[in-house]
Amino acid sequence: MGLLDILLGRTKPVAPDLDQLFALPSAAVTLEAAASFTPTGQGAVCFATVEGSAFEQTHREVQALLDADTDRTGPPVELTQDAYGYSWLVSRRSPGELPQLVGDLHAVNSSMEVNGFGPQLLCSLAGFRDDRDRRLALVYLYKRGTFYPFAPLPGPAERRDNALELQIRAVLGNDLRIEQDLGRWFPLWGAPGL
Repeated sequence: MGLLDILLGRTKPVAPDLDQLFALPSAAVTLEAAASFTPTGQGAVCFATVEGSAFEQTHREVQALLDADTDRTGPPVELTQDAYGYSWLVSRRSPGELPQLVGDLHAVNSSMEVNGFGPQLLCSLAGFRDDRDRRLALVYLYKRGTFYPFAPLPGPAERRDNALELQIRAVLGNDLRIEQDLGRWFPLWGAPGL
């Protein structure tokens, strides 16, 4: 950042820090102890839709990389599109394999970044549920390097449990780098992996 940027009040954007994803397993322990939410074993990486042979090659590389895990049943990652036109690479594991799921999410993000698709990356999420069957996602904002909780309410209406999200923010404040700007806590309606 130069002198002109300082004088004009410009700030440098936060660089993505994919290693922040590795804080999720320890945050999950805190989340279970404080709020009774446990991992579902599902997670996903969201990105602006990309087409072409370069992306197809990257997708094949990710599939091959994750397919090397012989303990996995089913496809390593599944490519889907949501109703809003965004693409998702979804990983499914058993609920007890959160560290492996985080490794999958990190590998997908890293592969896309290395192959020049970093600007298209939007977020990653890991799904959780409690004993009352409430859903929760811990969402990592790629371009901000921060997390936020997203808790959709059940039913056909697109509503979220703001009180629960604020409670989870307080619970995980020491475990994860939480996004302070609540305006960036975007709803992820119909997100695969949630």
